[in-house]
Amino acid sequence: MASAATLLSDVFGFDAFRPGQQEIVEAVTAGENVLAIMPTGGGKSLCFQLPALMREGVTVVISPLIALMRDQVRALQEVGVCAGALTSGNTPEETDAVWEGLERGDLKLLYMAPERLASGGAMNMLRRVGVNMIAVDEAHCVSQWGHDFRPDYLRIGELRRMLDVPLAAFTATADAETQTEIVQKLFDGSPPRAFLRGFDRPNIHLAFAAKDGPRGQILDFANARKGQSGIVYCGTRAKTEGLAGALRDAGHVSLHYHGGMDAEDRRIAERRFQQEDGLIVVATVAFGMGVDKPDIRWVAHADLPKSIEAYYQEIGRAGRDGAPAETLTLFGPEDIRLRRSQIDEGLAPPERRAADHARLNALLGLAEALQCRRKNLLGYFDEHDITCGRCDLCDAPVDVFDGTTAVRKALSAILRTDERFGAGHLIDILLGNMTDRVRERGHDALPTFAVGKEYDKRQWQAVFRQMMGHDLVRPDPERHGALRMTDDALPILRDEATIELRRDTIKAAGRNRRPAVKEMVSEEDAPLLSALKAKRRGFAEANKVPAYIIFNDKTLIEMAETRPANLDDMARIGGVGAKKLESYGSAFLEVINGEAEVMHPKRRKLAGREAASVYDRLLEVQAELARGIEGIDKPLSCSAAMLAKVAQMRPSDDAGLNRLLGERRAERFGPAFLDVLREAG
Repeated sequence: MASAATLLSDVFGFDAFRPGQQEIVEAVTAGENVLAIMPTGGGKSLCFQLPALMREGVTVVISPLIALMRDQVRALQEVGVCAGALTSGNTPEETDAVWEGLERGDLKLLYMAPERLASGGAMNMLRRVGVNMIAVDEAHCVSQWGHDFRPDYLRIGELRRMLDVPLAAFTATADAETQTEIVQKLFDGSPPRAFLRGFDRPNIHLAFAAKDGPRGQILDFANARKGQSGIVYCGTRAKTEGLAGALRDAGHVSLHYHGGMDAEDRRIAERRFQQEDGLIVVATVAFGMGVDKPDIRWVAHADLPKSIEAYYQEIGRAGRDGAPAETLTLFGPEDIRLRRSQIDEGLAPPERRAADHARLNALLGLAEALQCRRKNLLGYFDEHDITCGRCDLCDAPVDVFDGTTAVRKALSAILRTDERFGAGHLIDILLGNMTDRVRERGHDALPTFAVGKEYDKRQWQAVFRQMMGHDLVRPDPERHGALRMTDDALPILRDEATIELRRDTIKAAGRNRRPAVKEMVSEEDAPLLSALKAKRRGFAEANKVPAYIIFNDKTLIEMAETRPANLDDMARIGGVGAKKLESYGSAFLEVINGEAEVMHPKRRKLAGREAASVYDRLLEVQAELARGIEGIDKPLSCSAAMLAKVAQMRPSDDAGLNRLLGERRAERFGPAFLDVLREAG
């Protein structure tokens, strides 16, 4: 059985593991029960795919969405791994191929949706085919209070007990409460070996902006990144359709996606997004976990997400290839009111509503942060040793001021009007606006009337928004959204605490930021990168697979920058394994250098390894001795397979060469071959 490092290089085309992967691979391969929490784009799938190749039998992978499974299966098949999925989206031929692979004993990874576990026949089939490990992707779906709960995930624990095999669970989104649920539901409460590999995605730039003409803000952000793949998340179905149309009118290739669409239209949208470069999808969160596209360059939120976990997971769909990616999240008081009311009007018990308000508070704290967003975000996940430099607040520190007096005036106005009014009426009181409503209620006689003239209406709106963001006030669902104070407001009202606010200029973050894609390659390399993408697109269309299945952007960028001269150089490019080198290496070399070299398949398998140079030297020596030392003997040569074995196995004496070459060839080439091997060390 090949080592993990050999399989990593030969099959997946990587020279080294990403941080944290190796320990997890070793634990899963050894048959330990494992819970791994890794950031999106951190290489979770490799942590069960590689062990599956090193273990006997079949690894069954429980995954939540058909699109996700199909993409992973295609990617595995592209690198030469026997993998299949049993899904409702299969063609009869695909299903037959899976069964044939299982019967022959060739299939190493079998992907299934959790819903399939409801069938007793599926359970019996898994017992019969020799499953030796269960891998659970998106394990947070087992949490009944999570935003992605899937009831059939609760059957996985039963499957583990029935098969009596190790289980490895993976997720990028799990707070302490969700981790406890995963252990209870999947491992019967017996703690697995846990790996917490950090939540930081340093390649992703974080930015928030207060809403100020949100459609224009999103269009400005997209216009600065024209030609890049992106996702815009919206709070309503209607907004996805309107914003997608506005993007098309601005010259972008864009489409909408939401749960109310016909199933076939959703599949078409998913397929186009996977296969087309530079497409923007404007979606509700229904466009979620099935996104396995590594070269999404940006994610924007036209509306505030519902929690910090949802935000983290949604922005995590950008930059999975490790290359620079950007985000922009817009928010305003209406978003905060909507999210508060959704929690308060829900059917959850009081303790769950309190927890949901706390999660929303964490997100609002991130939105209204005065210092580094990354430290704020990762602090929520109990990570505190953070280096940033990749957020809007590190780019340009905010201008803050002591907002204690302004907040105290606002709180006083709320208190003196019995917490019965929203921000609009309260601002009229503070500004001294004699509206009909102020006059009818007699609020012009309040001590707080006209005490806030140092700010204009727009500035007071920013103050109230920040008060909501700091959870000093909340909309009261029983009073039609009137603002009421929280306990956190009382120390400020009593002059026992102070608060800093940002001097809100209401400018759109990211309008003037240089797009991340411009930093990916130099101006000199950009034409070659475009040509390589065109070649990739041709292969993808011919094979009916997403472009990144051929090579992802990061691999093409490395090709454009390093310009490999031959297959040996090409084999050293990250993401170019043996199977892809054989399938596509020559074609991409032609784009880079013109006509590619012709290389024997046995030699091509050594490309990029130390044995390759040994093989080449042996080939030279063989040519010199083809007719013997004097050049008068009968021609004799070794096959490419023989030379490859000598280069790899490196026998140290005549006896070893005899075993590989046979006596006649060893006599002709042995001494010279041994000299080559000694020189190579």
